[in-house]
Amino acid sequence: MDNPKPVETPKEQTDTGDLPVVPAAKQASLAENLAWRALANWSSQLISWAALLVAARLLSPADFGLVGMSVLLYWYLRYLGDFGIMATVIRHRDLSPETLAQLNTMGVVFGTGTFVLACLLAWPAALFFKTPRMASVAVVTCIALIPLGFRSVPEGLMNREMRFKSLSLFDALGVIVSAVVTVLLAWLGFHYWALVLGNLLSEISRCTAVLRMRRYRFAWPHMAAIREPLTFGRRVLLASFAWSTYNTLDNVTAGRVLGESALGLYGMAWNLANMPLEKIVSLVTTLVPAYFSRVQTDMAALRHYLRVLTEAIALATFPATIGLALVARDAVPLVMGPKWNGMIAPLEVLSVYAAFRSIVALLSKVSTAVGNARFVMRVEVSGLVLMPIAFYIGSHWGITGIAFGWVFGYPIIALAHYRKTLKTIEMGVGDYVRAVRPALDGSAAMALAVTVLRWTALSRHSPWLRLIAEISSGAAVYIIAVMLLHRERAMHFLSIVKRIRPPKLAEAGA
Repeated sequence: MDNPKPVETPKEQTDTGDLPVVPAAKQASLAENLAWRALANWSSQLISWAALLVAARLLSPADFGLVGMSVLLYWYLRYLGDFGIMATVIRHRDLSPETLAQLNTMGVVFGTGTFVLACLLAWPAALFFKTPRMASVAVVTCIALIPLGFRSVPEGLMNREMRFKSLSLFDALGVIVSAVVTVLLAWLGFHYWALVLGNLLSEISRCTAVLRMRRYRFAWPHMAAIREPLTFGRRVLLASFAWSTYNTLDNVTAGRVLGESALGLYGMAWNLANMPLEKIVSLVTTLVPAYFSRVQTDMAALRHYLRVLTEAIALATFPATIGLALVARDAVPLVMGPKWNGMIAPLEVLSVYAAFRSIVALLSKVSTAVGNARFVMRVEVSGLVLMPIAFYIGSHWGITGIAFGWVFGYPIIALAHYRKTLKTIEMGVGDYVRAVRPALDGSAAMALAVTVLRWTALSRHSPWLRLIAEISSGAAVYIIAVMLLHRERAMHFLSIVKRIRPPKLAEAGA
């Protein structure tokens, strides 16, 4: 279904000014689930960030570059391993138990089959990158495709049943396992294998936890019963595969054209720039499909979702991403060492791009929920044509030019999503811009304050003092600007946070 019939809710339902879930009884559910996910994600992320910095000290850019080449193959194939089955289970709420059992079998088939395909492609990929040792690293990395297939249906059911507390803890478990194993093996001298085995054991531990919590039976597949769900899944697969492909083609270009050291620098810049996005936006994007599927024909509720969640994401991500771009030149040599100075320029560019990308992430989720999966697929496949051209042209200016490929190419893809999504849910452009305005104003004030501070009072002080002053003053100015210029909206979100019941430590530990 490409254009579902709009079903409007009463006006008073959309003007409550709260986190938008319909019916109203579900408002606390979304807020509390976000709180649970934030608690699990951010607490574990402190360990992950620390582990990344330690690993950067123990390992070389070439180690990160080699693993980056190997992970590319995994990211190309991971969506084929799931085949959109998890998204299908979440959206199609009327699937029979027998159909779910057949899809569960197909998930295992796709996961295992994709690993076999990875083994066949590992050596050609190593030849492509002119790095023979990459083949064995790629095979070990892609073992993670097998548990991915096993957890497609069980995790889809847990999402549909909104068991987000358990899923949040499973995410935290995977992050902690990866961090501990990576640092331990790096310290023991395993070099790039520390990164490979850390990621692999993270996926295995997460899959084990999901299956212990929500097992599901298997059944012999019959195409007549699963053809329609697999058709939807195939469209989600193609869209996700296209998105994953052009999201890795910048790394492919860096590795193929500029070499593994350049890829190590660019890959680290990409990870740091997108870290705030992944750790903040993922809190929302992994939860909202289940909520969107419940109100997929209610345009007023979807408008409310998009408006309030976009405002919240922008307020959280803009200061982190734009702030990182502002302090990168002082932070990188101090925190990571002078050997990483080559990543400063692409880090600045990618951080600004990440701020824009953070608010675009919700659009495809809305379109898929209302039945426009075919449109999302076509837009993302179009990106396969546009983005490689942008990256290749940019590579003539090194890894900074590749980063600028995102700045010039991605807005064209985003514009298509904006036009379709806003038209489908009947949302005005002005209404959407007003949702982003508080974060834009605060970020502009923050940038001005940090720039003035850098070139005046602290220009002759020690680098550490200058960095601390830039971060603290930028954060303070951002908060003050938002409170002064958009006090009503800021107080509104603060009131939402105060009403969220914080998870009990005993319950979180359990």
